Amino acid sequence: MKRMSRIVGAWVLAAGLAACEPIEIDDGGGGGGGGGVLFTKGFAFVRENDQNVYVVDDLGDANSPKRLTTAGGASYPAVSRNGRSVVFVQQTGSTFELRTVPTDGSAQPSTVFASGGATCPNCTDFRYPTFNPAGNVIVFAFINNSSNFGLGRVNADGSGFQALTNDPATSFGAPSFYPDGQSVLAPAGSSSTQLTRLERVSLSGGSNPVAPNLGNEVLWALNRAAVSPDGQKVALDGQLSSGGSRIFVGPLNPFGQLQRVTEHPGEAGAKDTFPSWMNTNQVGFLSNAGSTPNIYRVNLDAAVGPGTLLIPSAAEPSYGGQ
Repeated sequence: MKRMSRIVGAWVLAAGLAACEPIEIDDGGGGGGGGGVLFTKGFAFVRENDQNVYVVDDLGDANSPKRLTTAGGASYPAVSRNGRSVVFVQQTGSTFELRTVPTDGSAQPSTVFASGGATCPNCTDFRYPTFNPAGNVIVFAFINNSSNFGLGRVNADGSGFQALTNDPATSFGAPSFYPDGQSVLAPAGSSSTQLTRLERVSLSGGSNPVAPNLGNEVLWALNRAAVSPDGQKVALDGQLSSGGSRIFVGPLNPFGQLQRVTEHPGEAGAKDTFPSWMNTNQVGFLSNAGSTPNIYRVNLDAAVGPGTLLIPSAAEPSYGGQ
């Protein structure tokens, strides 16, 4: 069957998906060895009510996601390029772990890297893990002897931890890999709440400025600056002077003027965040417009607007797979 995008409301599936085989319906017990999830490409996310990791394939039922974890305390999931694994942060008390779990639900989550370990005893507060295109390296943000977030890398088997940045005066947001897998793009600034520029950080260490300021109407990025699949564009969640945030897209090589691609008439304070490229012309994102966090999609060649609702009651989304 030809792959198609989901166009769903919070209570009904689009007619075009009615004949497609859905992923396994959440049975309340979640994943962790059950298997049977049909996932090749789609969203991973958490839900605020239980803080577990869920996935929905592009051809699946967005109202019946598959739960992959059961312990709670999960955040910032990201899907591997091949669609077979999700990496996420697990917090238990004051301990932070990077964990992975297969998207087919065939195994329990496994720990890749934990705070307080011998290789980085002061590492804590992990955020924003993401796989490189090959799926064998994870880059993430963390705090180490500073109040700001640096970036680090670790192999997917837990070996080879390395801090990629070492400036305690600079904080980094969510990293996004360039297509070559040798470096990431990340918003950066003097604090985690004011990420006012973009930097390219090499996996061998060191960074170079991409945009000294974001310009236009963007005060700073909230969480993520995502590189498009072809490496030519960037999508980011731009903070506005109104107090809300919207998704902006602009050229990356070289960096150029950002254009707003989402809007919510009558909801100036609505926050659109966590952009994730679905293809070179579509961006998925999280929005709390209407007072409920949902995942939406916006087409870049369409008029600026709220986007199409894809997955209800979801948070911290990331899109991946092939």
